[in-house]
Amino acid sequence: MIPRYTRPEIGKAWSAQRKLECWLEVELAATEAWAEEGVVPKEAAEACRAKASFSVEAVNEREKVTDHDVAAFVDVVAASVGEHGRWIHYGLTSSDVLDTALALQLREAGEVVLKGARAYRDALVERAMEHRDTLCVGRTHGVHAEPTTFGLRLAGFAFEADRNLGRLTDAFEQLAFGKLSGAVGTYASVPPAVEARVMERLGLGREDVATQVIPRDRHAVLTSRCAIAGAGLERFATEIRNLQRTEVREVEEPFASGQQKGSSAMPHKRNPIRTERITGLARVLRGYAQAGLENVALWHERDISHSGAERVILPDATICLDYMQDLATKVATGMTVRTDRMLENLELTHGALFSQRALTALVESGMTRDDAYRVVQENAQKAWDTGTEFRDLLAEAAPGLDLDAVFDYGAYLAHIPEIFERLEVLR
Repeated sequence: MIPRYTRPEIGKAWSAQRKLECWLEVELAATEAWAEEGVVPKEAAEACRAKASFSVEAVNEREKVTDHDVAAFVDVVAASVGEHGRWIHYGLTSSDVLDTALALQLREAGEVVLKGARAYRDALVERAMEHRDTLCVGRTHGVHAEPTTFGLRLAGFAFEADRNLGRLTDAFEQLAFGKLSGAVGTYASVPPAVEARVMERLGLGREDVATQVIPRDRHAVLTSRCAIAGAGLERFATEIRNLQRTEVREVEEPFASGQQKGSSAMPHKRNPIRTERITGLARVLRGYAQAGLENVALWHERDISHSGAERVILPDATICLDYMQDLATKVATGMTVRTDRMLENLELTHGALFSQRALTALVESGMTRDDAYRVVQENAQKAWDTGTEFRDLLAEAAPGLDLDAVFDYGAYLAHIPEIFERLEVLR
């Protein structure tokens, strides 16, 4: 991922330095496990632990000769140890190291991503609670429908964020598996006991059947769930973008007045750049999900068609999602909510948005549903088109109707407390 979208903590987890450190953790754990099995001399394992070192630059330089990154790494580390360096990588195949180390990196990246997912959810919960009774218009098809509250709208995003947190948690948990079973997974060159010792040291599970690699369905789950979480962030971002439009102006992204510039040409502009960025990056995550699914089907015990793709998609998907979550959290926390504008917009249809309550009231009074629908539709449209108050038109069309009961904003708030009781559980 480009530096612009890479936050330091998760960037460190995916750095070249950290990747090779994870490789070394696996190699040293394997050497020590072999020593416990009595194959590698104890002093050799101790020397490897004490002396093994590398530099990214040295490995890169060696790879120019080997044209193989793991082989280059092993050469550099073995040379740093000296005589006992010959036991580095003993009995292993490259994928034993690569896939097990990848699990370590994914675990670190997961901690960052999950922390961000919780922060985003919690920010939405707090703002939802703050605006639980803030009346605004609900829209379907982009058209005014019925009154709702801004808090209820945010509560929907909060519950979705919580579901995504659960999905991501599961995705990272099922990736915490490694393998040390040799070239095609038969344990011919490394016994199960060594694998068991190594995975215990590293805090990873053992893959049941690994062939030469960890099955890529595990990784496809992650890229798919990153894409789903990204789609949830995009849904929130799209809502804010729509509400920030000049004609609506009910919500605005945080804007650093006097410092931030919305446009290089038009100084009055305050554009929804953060939420637009989230929307664009969500598209990238969906592309990574596609590549993750295509990585599942490999030839026989393994080929490397997955390798080039996942060197891009796994770091980038987690880095991208981490960045998007941070943007969305800042928007949720710092957005300006214009409650006065929400009230103004509620009146744009001159009361026509009470049409369903008028319809049910007329049905209750004895009118057939179709007749009631025609009366309400005609007068609601007239109110909207002419600027006449729907309440006044309805008073003429249906004398004796309890208009106070029909035109009651409180009716739309009656059952909201029950929803917020469920939301409290997320706090």
